[in-house]
Amino acid sequence: MVTSIVLFDDNRHIRESLSLLLSTDSRFLLLGAFEDARNAEKHIADLLPDVILMDIDMPGKNGIQAVADIHLQFPAIPVIMLTTFEDNDRVFQSLKKGAMGYLLKSTAPERLLDAITEVKAGGAPMTPSIARKVMLQFQGNQTKPVDDYNLTVREKEVLALLVDGLSYKMIADRLNIGFETVRSHIKKIYEKLHVQSMTEAVSKSMREGLI
Repeated sequence: MVTSIVLFDDNRHIRESLSLLLSTDSRFLLLGAFEDARNAEKHIADLLPDVILMDIDMPGKNGIQAVADIHLQFPAIPVIMLTTFEDNDRVFQSLKKGAMGYLLKSTAPERLLDAITEVKAGGAPMTPSIARKVMLQFQGNQTKPVDDYNLTVREKEVLALLVDGLSYKMIADRLNIGFETVRSHIKKIYEKLHVQSMTEAVSKSMREGLI
């Protein structure tokens, strides 16, 4: 049975690539691909797809707002967020507003197609890193770290923003400190956590509940 899909993404290359991908698989039918979500509810009402693929960062109306509006009118149509963002706020806001899946655009094509089938069948497909964030949020603060590695309050703030996916420059802007100060904090964080890279630092902080 063919699964019909509507896509919202302001990136023309992404729209064309996904259109080509879906056209090569007889299980799927792309009903429409739109560059923004301004008229998302009307498009959905006209086309009534089985599954919606939704970007987040779009002009006029972002994907999270669109999901909230669509979910109110069409709660039975599952929405998969397909985005470059994996920071906690966007992930949880999307899920709270009604999204049933959350995949990064770096997801392998085969996995994306499987995810569409999965969400239609009632599943909740997520990129592994996103699923981990959801799991940790669910666990809350039940697991306390045995050792906080003597991180200062500022170092914990920097580490939390690293986990949220912010760049050094974004961290500097968010905390109103200099770029070199951020580099200095991160160097000390690496030393205290006994890690050699940002990936290791983020993984260890999440695994041990440091933030």
